[in-house]
Amino acid sequence: MARIAYDDTDAEAFAATRHLTDDGLAAWRHAVTRHLAPEPGMRLLDLGSGTGSWARAFTAWFPSLDVVAVEPSAAMRARSLVRPVLAGDAARIPLDDGSVDGAWLSTVLHHVPDLAAAARELRRVVRPDAPVLVRSAFAGRHEAITLFRFFPEAIRVLDTYPAIADVESAFADAGFATAAVEPVPQVTAPSLREAAVTLRREAHTPLQLITDDEYATGVARLRAAARVDTGPVVDALDLLVLR
Repeated sequence: MARIAYDDTDAEAFAATRHLTDDGLAAWRHAVTRHLAPEPGMRLLDLGSGTGSWARAFTAWFPSLDVVAVEPSAAMRARSLVRPVLAGDAARIPLDDGSVDGAWLSTVLHHVPDLAAAARELRRVVRPDAPVLVRSAFAGRHEAITLFRFFPEAIRVLDTYPAIADVESAFADAGFATAAVEPVPQVTAPSLREAAVTLRREAHTPLQLITDDEYATGVARLRAAARVDTGPVVDALDLLVLR
């Protein structure tokens, strides 16, 4: 059960505001290439593919890669930029044993109620020694994410997410070992003004789970800063690589 519903309203907001530009994706392309080493004929699982922005990016970056998108939310699948998208979740991946050469999970694990079950299921479908690439905001690691500068009340939500150590422990029990942990910078928006104008509460789990007053106060902080800060919004999320 996800922390939020990902109904039509959430999915529409996500599709409208959470897709990164080519500038925002550049560092992620380099990071993925280092750890995945794509080759012709490889098959990559995009688990929790959402509205398909990452599956589309992988297909553009690595045309010979076979990207398999799996997403539990019907509303997200309906708005996906790629087809087909299989219905499934981290506890029930609709793929055969040992059928993929890697897995990608972007901002997914905080919606997974049973990390151990997810780790076992990924161990089942991912071939031995192939990477599981987890892009996420983790508990205790908010400092490089601009959102929390203006909505510090949302840090308490982030701190209920799995920590890196929690994920490592659950996956170790399934036979995975940590290969790397690295922050990856991304241009999230060209400016704070653009970030303020396009902000949709429904697109961000931490913002949905704070109070209305806390959200309104954060929006005021963001708009005030946007009047004087003209540089791009650069965030860093973590990439956890497990094999």
